[in-house]
Formats: sequence, C-alpha cells, structure tokens
Amino acid sequence: MSWLKRLFKPRPDRFIQLLLQQAEFTVLGMEALYAYMENPSQEQADKVTRLEKEADEVRRILIDELNRTFVTPIDREDIHALSRAIDDVLDYGYTTVGEMTILEVAPNNYLKRIVSLLVDAAREIHIGVMRLSDHPAVAEDHAVRAKALENRVEWVYREAVAALFKMPRDVDHVVEMLKLREIYRHLSNAADRGDEAANVITDIVVKMT
Repeated sequence: MSWLKRLFKPRPDRFIQLLLQQAEFTVLGMEALYAYMENPSQEQADKVTRLEKEADEVRRILIDELNRTFVTPIDREDIHALSRAIDDVLDYGYTTVGEMTILEVAPNNYLKRIVSLLVDAAREIHIGVMRLSDHPAVAEDHAVRAKALENRVEWVYREAVAALFKMPRDVDHVVEMLKLREIYRHLSNAADRGDEAANVITDIVVKMT
C-alpha cells in the first residue's frame, strides 16, 4: 500500500525545489556573514564566497529550466523575479565581506545587529518559499514577517548613519566614516532585496488564491 501512496503522491515542482535551494543557500550565506561579523577571519570570508558561488549555480540551472519549459506552475515572471531577489540578498552579503576586507573595516555592533536581522529575514523567506505549494496563506504570513524585519533593518541603518556623523574629529575619522557608510549601504540593499522577495511571494499567493 505504501508504494501506491508514493506512486500517486504529487512530485514537488522542479521550480519550487530550485527556489527552495536558492533560499537555503541564502540562509546559510547570511549565517556565514554573521559568523564573519563575530569572527572576521579569512575562513569565514571564504565560506560566504563559496556559498554565493553555489547559489549562483542553482540560479543558472533555474534560468535554464525556465527557458526550456513552456508551462510553469507559477507565472514565469514571478519565478524569475523571486529567484533574482533571493540571489541578490546573498550577493550583497558577499560584496559586504569583499568591501570590508578591501577597506579593512572591522565589524561593529551596528553591523552585527543588521546582519542578525538579515539572517532572520532570510529564514522567513526560506520558509515562505517552502510553504508556497501546500499552504500559501502561511507563505504570505512569512513574507509579512520578512517585510517587518526589513523595516527593522532600516531603523538600525538610520541609527548607524546618524552615529557616523557624530564621529568625525579628524581626517582619519572622516575616512572611517566613509568606509562604514559604504558597508551599511550594502546591507541596506540586501534588506531591500529581501523585501522584494517577500513582495513577490505575496504576489504569487494572491494569484494562487
């Protein structure tokens, strides 16, 4: 009897599987970024880089599948937009590590707070993608939570920038201020892309229900 159940059980959609893989890599990548903020070692930087490259490969496969498939379970535009937004979140995490390494910027409490929120947002997006097929209303709930986390990131971002403008005392402080502002912008952009991913999930749910 069990083999009959397995035979007639619907197979998970290929595109949902690939989006889910992307979301998983993004969670792992943002967790690695937070670990870098706690311990800015080359090992942690390399881990972020490796995960970003692996996520890029999944996206390439998804785009290839999309180009070769006529009928998709979700609108083609939505699949493409969600894939791109999820990918962008991790891309900004990757560029953050690169900028911090090149500019020799050390992590601070603002960076740790922002990245911690980004980890939570990535997890909400991951669960949202996971629930799209069977529980779209739950997927939307996680999308709403991801959007709320983006708002919290923006508040911390504003706090961080405001603190920067209180800092300058000499040329060295001005240089440090400019470096940190660049890093904050990278993470703010990551939050914006997470917000976009949440919006696409909501759009998909509206079309499904």
